[in-house]
Amino acid sequence: MGLLDLTSCNKGVKKTAKMYSYLGKGGYNMNRKGFTLVEIMIVVAIIALLAAIAIPNLLRARLTANEAASMAALKTVASAAHTYRSANQGYPESLGNMTEDNPPYIDDVLAAGNKQGYAYELHGDLTALDGNGNYQGFIASACPVSWGNTGNRCFYVDTSGVLRGADPGVQTPVPWDGSTEDPIE
Repeated sequence: MGLLDLTSCNKGVKKTAKMYSYLGKGGYNMNRKGFTLVEIMIVVAIIALLAAIAIPNLLRARLTANEAASMAALKTVASAAHTYRSANQGYPESLGNMTEDNPPYIDDVLAAGNKQGYAYELHGDLTALDGNGNYQGFIASACPVSWGNTGNRCFYVDTSGVLRGADPGVQTPVPWDGSTEDPIE
């Protein structure tokens, strides 16, 4: 067998190729179809890693969205309360009072007190009653229904229309006594 003897070399290659294409029961087949267990486990591990990265970000985005929605809802309540006053000589006593007219000043979902993970309240200011018993002030609040799950902050707005809130994670009630927090910008 010399260097240029190609016939014997080709026969060896054909024999080797035949061995890999069918080795019988329990043999390794190069023409296989499907995935091995190791390949599937690697794909599952990659998907689990991506989910572990993405899920906390999605939860944080949901909290941020709930807080933004509650601030917007309180601005709506404040605007509706001022509109209510212009038609009724006083501010409403509660959120429910703002749905009694046709058309209502706020939607029924917000008037019910719970919307997008926050609980809403509105109280007429008892310290600011006129001679006819009409409220000349109000305070409205929004606090998370489930702290840490639906929100991390309480917000409130009063007659001034300035939206205020507590620091994140502080579960203090809204200051009904008239003290104020810094405005939210």
